[in-house]
Amino acid sequence: MNGKVYLVGAGPGDPGLITLRGKYLLEHAEVVVYDYLANSKLLSYVPKTALFIYAGKKGGGLHAFTQDGINQLLVEHAKQGKMVVRLKGGDPFIFGRGAEEIEELVAAGIDFEVVPGVTSATAAATYAGIPITHREYTASVAFVTGHEDPTKKFSNISWEKLATGAGTIVIYMGIKNLPSITQKLIDFGRSPETPVAVVRWASTPQQHSVVGTLSTICEVVQQADIKPPALVIVGEVVKLRKTLDWFEKRPLFGKRIVVTRTREQASDLVAKLEENGADCLEYSTIHIEPVVDYSRVDQAIEHLGDYQWLLFTSLNAVTYFFKRLYEKGRDSRHLAGPKIAVVGKATAEELKKYGIKADLIPEKFTGEGLAEALMQTRVSGTRILLPRALRASEILPETLIDAGAAVTIAPVYQNVPPQGRKDELREQLQNGTIDLVTFTSSSTVDNFLTMVDARDGEELHQLLDKVTIAAIGPVTAETIRKHGLHVDIQPQRYTINDMVQAIVASYRNRGLSPQA
Repeated sequence: MNGKVYLVGAGPGDPGLITLRGKYLLEHAEVVVYDYLANSKLLSYVPKTALFIYAGKKGGGLHAFTQDGINQLLVEHAKQGKMVVRLKGGDPFIFGRGAEEIEELVAAGIDFEVVPGVTSATAAATYAGIPITHREYTASVAFVTGHEDPTKKFSNISWEKLATGAGTIVIYMGIKNLPSITQKLIDFGRSPETPVAVVRWASTPQQHSVVGTLSTICEVVQQADIKPPALVIVGEVVKLRKTLDWFEKRPLFGKRIVVTRTREQASDLVAKLEENGADCLEYSTIHIEPVVDYSRVDQAIEHLGDYQWLLFTSLNAVTYFFKRLYEKGRDSRHLAGPKIAVVGKATAEELKKYGIKADLIPEKFTGEGLAEALMQTRVSGTRILLPRALRASEILPETLIDAGAAVTIAPVYQNVPPQGRKDELREQLQNGTIDLVTFTSSSTVDNFLTMVDARDGEELHQLLDKVTIAAIGPVTAETIRKHGLHVDIQPQRYTINDMVQAIVASYRNRGLSPQA
C-alpha cells in the first residue's frame, strides 16, 4: 500500500509558530524532506529513526535537489508505504510551490494532506511592529512575488494597477529586483515618499529590519547589507513601526548565548533566555548516565528506616534515586522514615513529582548552605543518606561528618563529557560570534573547557576574553576562577529564574540592549 505525503507549513522561522497539527505530524513522520527556510529546531520533534532529507540551498546558491527531484523523492518514499512530511518554510500554498508538488502526487496516485503555516508576509510585518492593515491607513493588502518564474515570457503582475490599487504591498523574494520594483511602483503613480520596510530572517533572533521610502530603500538596504531571505513591505502602515516595534526591543535581542546544561535540563533555561530575545546555542557539556555499580544505594534502600535524613543535591539525584527505588520494587511510601532535605527550590519541585514535600530547604541554595541548615538540627549521632553523582564536591558530607553524623554516600548517576561539536564551538569562539556563556554547575565548567580544548591559558583567554560569563552560584563561580577566567554575572539567589534576571539586568545596565 502507498503511504501518504503531508505538506506542512513550517512558519516563518520561529519554531513556536508551527501549528499543533504540523507538530503532531513531525512527531510521527518516517521521512522528512525539509528546506532552507524551515527552522532546524523543528526537526527535534521527529523520531530519531526517521529518514531526514535536506532539499534546500547549498553553498554558492545551488540547491540540494531540483524541484523535479523533490517531487520524485516524495513519490518514491510514499510508494514505499512511508509517512512522508514535506516541511516547507512559511505556508506551502503562498509562493511555496506546494501546488506543484501536490500535482505530482495526484498524478502518481499518492494520498496527501496540506497543513497551512504562518506565512512570512504576516510574520515579518508583525515581528517588525507593522500592521499590514489599519483602519486609519488602509483596508487592502496585496502579496506579490518579486521573483517570477524565469521561464515565463511575460510577467502576470499588473504593476500599473498594483502601484495604487493596494494600500499595503508585501513583496516576497524581492531583494534582488528591488531597484526595478521600486521604480515600477513610482512610475505607475506611487509616491516616492511612500514608507518602505525590509525585514530579513523574520521572527528569528537574526531578524534585521530597515526602513526607508520608495526613493531611498535601495540605498538603505545596500548600506545595511541586507540579503535574502527578506520581505519588503510598502505602505503608510510602515510609519507605525516606531510605536509598535516590540520584537527587536527585547532586552537580549541579538545576543548569542551558549547554554551548557544537559539536553534534558536545558529547555527551561533556553526558553527563558529566548523569551527575552536571546539566540541560544545548546552545547550540552554533560551527558548523564547511570553508575555501573548500584551496590551501595541498593544496600541503603534495603535499610531506609535506619536513616534520619535523606539528602538530594540535584535534580538528577532525585531522578536516578527514584528510578533505582522503583527497580528494586519500592516506591515513595518506603521513604516514610527519614526526613528529606534538598539543596534548593528546583530540586524541591522535582521531588514533588514523586508525591513528596521536602522537610528542609536552605536559604542558600548550595551544598554549604544545606550543611549549615542541617547543622542547626543537631545532626550529631544521626545517619544520613546522600544519593548523588559519582564525582561531586565533598564539602557537604565532610562538614556533616565533622559534626558527628554518619554519612552514606551512594552514587546513582555519573557525569560523562559528551562527544562531538568541539570544532564547531571553537570556531564560533574564534569568530567572536558568542556573546555569553552560562554555567550551572562545576561540571559544566570543566567539561566546557575540555570541549574548547585550548592549548594553554593564553589561548583560553583569547577565546573567552570578550565573552561574558554567567555562573549560577558561588561554587560554580569558584570553579570558573580556578581556571583563571572571570565571572561577570552571578545572581544573589542560585536559581535559573534569578540567573536569567541577572543576565537581563546586566545587559540593561551596560546599555547594550534596545530597552536600556
